[in-house]
Amino acid sequence: MPQWLSNQLMRAFQTKNRKKIRLLNDCWFFYRTQNWDSEKKHRHTSK
Repeated sequence: MPQWLSNQLMRAFQTKNRKKIRLLNDCWFFYRTQNWDSEKKHRHTSK
């Protein structure tokens, strides 16, 4: 997880900002699936 995202999530949890927590969580899942898809494609093409 990128450090900036981790910092923002911690801040959102500390302030109990549910809207921001949900938005950042969605960002993290989007980021993770995009990275996972690109790694998967890279593995298949490098063989």
